[in-house]
Amino acid sequence: MKKRIFLSLFAFASLCSANAQSYLGYVHDNYAGVQGVLYNPASIVDSRFKTDINLFSISSAVGNDLYGVKLFDAFKSGYDFDLEAKKNFSNANNAYFNTDIMGPSVMFNIAPKHSLAVFTRARAFMNVVDVNGKVINDITKDNSTSFPSANVGSLNGVGNSWGELGISYAAVLYQRGQHFLKGGITAKYLQGVANYHLQANGVTMAYNENLILPQNSTYTTTGSVVYGSSQDFAANSNIDIDSKSRGFGVDLGLVYEWRPEYTADRADINDLKEVNKYKLRFGLSVTDLGSMKYDKGVRNNYNLNKTITQANYDNADSFDEFLKNNYTNVPVNGTVRSYLPTAIHADVDWNIHNKFYLNANADLGVVSKTKLNQNSIANRVSLTPRYESKWFSAYVPISYMDYSKQAQVGFGLRTGVFFIGSGSILSNVVSKNSKAADIHLGFKIPVYQKKAKDQDGDGILDKDDECPTVAGPVENKGCPWGDKDNDGILDKDDKCPDVAGPAANNGCPWEDKDKDGVLDKDDKCPTVAGPKENAGCPWPDTDGDGVLDKDDKCPKVKGTVANNGCPEVTTEVIKKLNDFSKSILFDTSKATIKAESNAKLEEIVKVMNEYSNANFKLEGHTDSTGNAAKNLQLSKDRAAAVKDYLIAKGISASRLSSEGYGITKPIASNKTVAGRAENRRVEIILVK
Repeated sequence: MKKRIFLSLFAFASLCSANAQSYLGYVHDNYAGVQGVLYNPASIVDSRFKTDINLFSISSAVGNDLYGVKLFDAFKSGYDFDLEAKKNFSNANNAYFNTDIMGPSVMFNIAPKHSLAVFTRARAFMNVVDVNGKVINDITKDNSTSFPSANVGSLNGVGNSWGELGISYAAVLYQRGQHFLKGGITAKYLQGVANYHLQANGVTMAYNENLILPQNSTYTTTGSVVYGSSQDFAANSNIDIDSKSRGFGVDLGLVYEWRPEYTADRADINDLKEVNKYKLRFGLSVTDLGSMKYDKGVRNNYNLNKTITQANYDNADSFDEFLKNNYTNVPVNGTVRSYLPTAIHADVDWNIHNKFYLNANADLGVVSKTKLNQNSIANRVSLTPRYESKWFSAYVPISYMDYSKQAQVGFGLRTGVFFIGSGSILSNVVSKNSKAADIHLGFKIPVYQKKAKDQDGDGILDKDDECPTVAGPVENKGCPWGDKDNDGILDKDDKCPDVAGPAANNGCPWEDKDKDGVLDKDDKCPTVAGPKENAGCPWPDTDGDGVLDKDDKCPKVKGTVANNGCPEVTTEVIKKLNDFSKSILFDTSKATIKAESNAKLEEIVKVMNEYSNANFKLEGHTDSTGNAAKNLQLSKDRAAAVKDYLIAKGISASRLSSEGYGITKPIASNKTVAGRAENRRVEIILVK
């Protein structure tokens, strides 16, 4: 059996479904430039480009969920598609082919927070859903397994090609603290080129083969099909581009960036145009809102309840002619309008570290795939790690698309003026069951934002620096501070910029207000003259005795000059002390002071404290009773006991000395009791 009646119809079906996204993995790069506007028009503002000129770029993809191949083997000579391809037939197979060509296009900044892009674009976009893959395979491969009767189903197919002239505007909408938001819109003029669309309703087919006369083999079909196109191809098979076949489309986009290290209040934030500032970027866009009208379009509803022969099909020069010649048709009134594949795109881009990024993306179709003449995208999710710099990027998109039901891994490179990549190249190298393939490449002229100049490296850009070749602080507009008096203190900190002075006095020379030769910084009495030895203060005379405290050994007690400012110990004082000392009693033949003597000793302490610079000698004496040697030792011990008592009460040991004389210095007769009592004594002598 030859490729039969519906070969053209279903071959069309076997190659139709739109890819989810052009330039997969590339458009999320911060250096994608004007290509980024196709995905999200907000991307062009606050970009890394002054301008980006696209010379030519293309993104193309093909795939299905019916046939799987080892892709690179399929291009080898002798490859048998029927035998070697893996097949996955169902009652609702899908497949796609999509080509997106960007012609001369440009993006540029019109103000710091406003950008424009103008682009030209040619697109071929086809998709078919819900086709019986087994029947299609049998028809195209001369296989009658599905017959004599088969359910073709209710497929819906659209093939559309058109040109676009677009203008995009994007602006920064909000910038405060760590938060940054920008938005964009694209308006597109659509020029229709060619359109086919088909919608089947309950189509079945029974085949009756005539082996003797194959041209008399019959096909009995049931159901109906709406079939339309941009022009009557039965009358003119050449594509006639009609200027009246046109329409309009719109894309909308928002991008939010979280910038913890580049807050809006940074003084240099507007001078960092060459820097990617975000830690996280969130993008949301709606693309391809709109439609186009084909002014010369035709659309008919064909009744397929009929039996035809192979000869009927062979005699037709085209599929359009075949339908018109063999089936009853009813024109469908109304404009032939093709609808754009409206989709929502959402992505999150994470700056992992320095120039390494990770992008998560979802592309979701939001239109009915079964609507007549409605293009629709295939839903896709992807995860793309990438390395990105001004002149070089590398990215590895990992994606899953609902049409092919496969995960794909690709790879891409950007080298400034050229980029090339694929969302499936790596998986297709190793897979024996590839159901999709894609590629994108392009040539462009990028003009990047330049890093603002700072010749002297002082952190102040040359445009704001009044001394661009000499480093200086921002407070002095980039100029170094002067030092007129050459004292090492900059004029901005020098309180006396014309007179040299030390840093400790803010650049001013130290004063000497009281003219005493001691600088005020060292003078504790800067308004009263005084000697250097007393830190510039006059020497005081606290007790007012005419002896300066520095020379006064008793500065708090009046004394005489002759006695170094201390009061002199008079004869009366000595007599008073001895009156007290004569009353000191000891245990018999011992040096132990009796307790009743403590009061007299305390009086002695008081007197000695009044004359704090006087030194005293304590002399011990005994009577003649007993052994003279023992009496001598006893007198020494008793004098020492009194001395120890006084020392214990706070009298300095350096002021006291003691000695014993025994019986050698009597002051009365030892023959009487009264005399001997007087001779047993401790005398206090002033030491001069």
